[in-house]
Amino acid sequence: MENNIKGGEFLIKETESGSIFIPEDFNEEQLMMKEAIQDFIDREVWPFKDRLEKKDYKFTEEIMTKAGEMGFLGVSVPTEYGGMGMGFVSSMLVCDYISGASGSISTAYGAHTGIGTMPILFYGTETQKQQYIPKLASGEWFGAYCLTEPGAGSDANSGKTKAVLSEDGKYYSITGQKMWISNAGFCSLMIVFARIENDKNITAFILEYDGNQPNGVTLGEEENKLGIRSSSTRQVFFNETKIPVENMLAKRGDGFKIALNSLNVGRIKLSVACLEAGRRTITESIKYANERIQFNTPIAQFGAIKYKIAEMATKIYSSESANYRAARDIQNKINALQTEGLSHQEAELKGIEEFAIECALLKVFGSEAIQYVADEGIQIFGGMGFSEDTPMESAWRDARIARIYEGTNEINRLLSVSMLLKRAMQGEIDLMGPAMEVGNSLLGIPSFETPDYEVLFSEEKDIIAKLKKAFLMVTGKAVQTYGMELASQQQLVMSAAEMMIEIYMAESAILRTEKLISKTSKETCLPQIAMAQLNLFNAVEKVNSKGREAIFSFAEGDEQRVMLMGLKRFTKYTNNPNPIKLRKVISEKITSENKYCF
Repeated sequence: MENNIKGGEFLIKETESGSIFIPEDFNEEQLMMKEAIQDFIDREVWPFKDRLEKKDYKFTEEIMTKAGEMGFLGVSVPTEYGGMGMGFVSSMLVCDYISGASGSISTAYGAHTGIGTMPILFYGTETQKQQYIPKLASGEWFGAYCLTEPGAGSDANSGKTKAVLSEDGKYYSITGQKMWISNAGFCSLMIVFARIENDKNITAFILEYDGNQPNGVTLGEEENKLGIRSSSTRQVFFNETKIPVENMLAKRGDGFKIALNSLNVGRIKLSVACLEAGRRTITESIKYANERIQFNTPIAQFGAIKYKIAEMATKIYSSESANYRAARDIQNKINALQTEGLSHQEAELKGIEEFAIECALLKVFGSEAIQYVADEGIQIFGGMGFSEDTPMESAWRDARIARIYEGTNEINRLLSVSMLLKRAMQGEIDLMGPAMEVGNSLLGIPSFETPDYEVLFSEEKDIIAKLKKAFLMVTGKAVQTYGMELASQQQLVMSAAEMMIEIYMAESAILRTEKLISKTSKETCLPQIAMAQLNLFNAVEKVNSKGREAIFSFAEGDEQRVMLMGLKRFTKYTNNPNPIKLRKVISEKITSENKYCF
């Protein structure tokens, strides 16, 4: 059963569990790929983490070269350009499991296979693809993405780097400064963004780079960073760097569009790249908690530690559920577009763009989940967690960057709501109709009948439907109140985004667990049921809190009272859950297995 839902439509449509993809659906080829990557990381990276913490940039390059030899760099590249031609779900799987041991390797891999390669694959001419993609897919060359400037971070289109056409019309001369450029120290190709004359939008170029023939390119020293210490990160200075006119990527002025669409895929890939890091951090935490004896008892048996383990696992399980759900939705869209006659690259670009809202939500939740997990990992280790001799310290430092790159989490929260409202205004999603229905229902008399919730997850699904109503109520009224000025109410918009994030994650975890039960049994899935229910409990609390915050900001008097009553109705359980009991079920499973085991 395929789920042909549009991006953002999860808020107004019910999704059946049978229509989503879950990690337990991996086919034999995907499971073999997963095993190969785990073996590669356990053999080549995990035992040598100390080298990565000592700024061994050469070691990062060596690992990337080996990853290229194994075929891991070309998973999503079509076979005609030297890749493996695997689907979007498979590319997510590879990004997931190759990223868990070190943020340095994760960043190098993500920058190369994502923003360093995909813009050429999506926007390049056939000649450009044939010339560059095979080298990038094999690891013969590594790519870097030169967008950010000292004065142009989140406002990427405000870059000052200039591109001047030569008198003979054969090349552009690039002059300017870029910063925070990943892989700059060992790349052979740069995608450079610059402005031609006084164009409104920037333009993208492909630059071949050879350190022995710098062509006006100067690299700054490696940045001294809080985390991802062996990820090569440098400033890049261009001084009349010559780029042939045939190396313009797409058309003049298309650079901003390329940058935005590159970020869509970067966001979901960043989110999935946080998963294996979370699994490994939880595993190391529970191993230590089972071994650490205090008051004649392993600390894993203490309720305070059980709380941490359960919440850590729940966040990773929920994030994993949502990532692979979205990945399959994107894959379905790509397949449908190809059936309509689009090329693979055109279909993939549009398929990812269709779910740009979900990509933003995933990036925020995933990056904050891994930071939470790493922070609690340090707390479980106690004083030892603060030491470089344990893996927690580097895990925490590496996790911190995830909330900044691929668009800060603040930007992504704002974008998720603005993209949703833009689609609604363009008639792509009927958002305001359901919102008005919810608003009108607040004036009616609520039902006082006690629903029949005997079927597993029937109440949870009803709660999720009500959380969607809470979001529609708040967002619909905010649009009515502020109209086109809503974007300037950033704190309100971020509250709405928080509600949307929690709804998507909660629904994803419930649907995954329901499908998993259909493949196995309820008895074997008790910890997963507990995680889905605990995550929903947390989501209800967050939606209630952020909903109240939003309502207080724009409603007064009777209108405020009615909306607060509606919010209370939409966040109310009939059978109140027992979060302490749920955490006990989850933590006891992980403690007995001595690892993250889902």
